Amino acid sequence: MRTLKLIEFLTLDGVMQGLGSPDEDRDGGFEHGGWAGPYGDQVLMQAAVEGLASTDAYLFGRRTYEKMAAFWPFQPDENPMAAHLNATPKFVATQTARDLTWAGAQVLDGPLGPAVQSLKEQGDGTIAVLGSGVLAQDLMALDLVDGFSLFLHPLLLGTGKRLFRELDAPRALRLVDCTPTTTGVLLLEYEPARVSTTE
Repeated sequence: MRTLKLIEFLTLDGVMQGLGSPDEDRDGGFEHGGWAGPYGDQVLMQAAVEGLASTDAYLFGRRTYEKMAAFWPFQPDENPMAAHLNATPKFVATQTARDLTWAGAQVLDGPLGPAVQSLKEQGDGTIAVLGSGVLAQDLMALDLVDGFSLFLHPLLLGTGKRLFRELDAPRALRLVDCTPTTTGVLLLEYEPARVSTTE
C-alpha cells in the first residue's frame, strides 16, 4: 500500500505561507513572501531530489495546484524536480477546478477520505503532498497521513498561515531522521506514533 507524506517548508514558528516568492500568497496581508530563498544549499537540494525516487503520485489542493501548474510545466527536464513533477500522476482535491491543463493531472473524485484511501491502495510508493495547507489539515483530521517531511527553517515570522492549527486531539509523532543543512535548516522526518496497548 502507498504511504501518504506531507512535505512542508516551515519557519520555526510553524509558518508555511509564501515561502517561494514575494507575491506567492498575500492572504491576510502577508508581507514576508520568499522567506525560504536565503536558506537553500546542496544538502537541502539533495534531500529533495532523493525524495523523488519513492514518489509515484502527487496530491494537491486547488490553490497549490494552480501555482505549480503555472510554473513547473515550463521548466526544462534538466531540472530533476521539473522532470519528475511533469511526468508523475497528479491528483487535485477540488470542488471547483475541473479542466486541468498540466499533463498527468486529474481531479480527485468523490469525498476526500474514501478517494485518498483508494489512491493509497493502488500502489506501493509514496503520495507526496506539497504545501496545500487546507488539504493538509483535512488529511490530518481524517488520520490519512503516514509521514511528515518538514524542512524547518531557523526563522521567526510571527504571522502567516501555519501548518499545524486546531486539532481535535493531541497527535504523537516519532522522529525517524534529522539532518541539518549548512544554513541551519533541519530536515525532519516524522511518522505518527502508533500507541500499543498490552494487557
